Amino acid sequence: MTLLMFIAGLLALVAGAELLVRGASRLALSFGLSPLVVGLTIVAFGTSAPEMAVSAGAVLGGKTDLAIGNVVGSNIFNVLFILGLSALITPLAVHIQLIRQEVPIMIGASLLLLVLTLDGTLGWYDAAMLTALMLAYTGFLIVQSRNESASANEEYAAEVRPAAPGSWDAKLPVQLALIVIGLALLVLGADWLVDASVTFARSMGVSDLVIGLTIVAAGTSMPEVATSVMAAIKGERDIAVGNVVGSCVFNILGCLGLAGLLAGDTGLVVPAAVQHFDIWVMLAVALACLPVFMTGREIARWEGGVFMLYYAAYVAYLILAARQHDALPAYSAAMLGFVLPLTVVTLVVVLLRRPSAGTPRA
Repeated sequence: MTLLMFIAGLLALVAGAELLVRGASRLALSFGLSPLVVGLTIVAFGTSAPEMAVSAGAVLGGKTDLAIGNVVGSNIFNVLFILGLSALITPLAVHIQLIRQEVPIMIGASLLLLVLTLDGTLGWYDAAMLTALMLAYTGFLIVQSRNESASANEEYAAEVRPAAPGSWDAKLPVQLALIVIGLALLVLGADWLVDASVTFARSMGVSDLVIGLTIVAAGTSMPEVATSVMAAIKGERDIAVGNVVGSCVFNILGCLGLAGLLAGDTGLVVPAAVQHFDIWVMLAVALACLPVFMTGREIARWEGGVFMLYYAAYVAYLILAARQHDALPAYSAAMLGFVLPLTVVTLVVVLLRRPSAGTPRA
């Protein structure tokens, strides 16, 4: 029954996000917003709606470890697994704006979260700051979109289309109903997923945090998986990358901002494991994007494969640590003493040999 509840919760989250995005997108387009603005705001936020619903539900249910683990784990999963899988399908183009603006913003948000949690809590004022930054970032994107090129607008128009005249979702009542039903499914799915995840954690003898960092993080990232993989298959390679980077920013600023506000005066207590390890991994993953993205302004297949291997190594570490396995010290020594230094050297060498800035790229 627990497994069925988990699957039902996951399906409700994915379906709720899809209905919410469809209804809100159609409604926004009918009021005259451009496809680019809708794509940068409603669609980008919609793919992170499951993370927000689960984090909020976990806080209201007193499971703050699950709320924090879900966001941090989702960001690690987004970059290493989703970008890795998408790059294995086809090398991913990286728009120059991502390198100059979006990735630095993602790194800045990750670094800010690290600083705010140094005292072991994410307080109400910290959460309010994250929420305010999310609103400011959204407004900045909308203002910036007015100066975007025609090609950028056309690219998003292919993804975000208004409802065809006479279609079932062209009427205002239907669009409002989609939004309401989508929100209801998100709330219901989050409740089921949180309850099932806590039961899983207890039966497997691991903490809520580990479940949040792995199973829940992967489950709530399914909309991002579907969006990025389909974009890669259809050749919309920069949308595949932009979706992941935007989702990471929204997870930190939006999801943790809301969760912290809901926690009230007590704020969110940050588990020691997250404070001393997982947030650092999230920051390292964000930082690694810059040299990888700058090597020819694309993510090559071999780089995607490395991302996937690192995600597998990260999950393996969490499992060994949760069970206090005898192999943990040797595994940690191998990662810190050999694998990570070798990766840093490789990234530096590849970055130094990257094509010049004038080299044309798609």
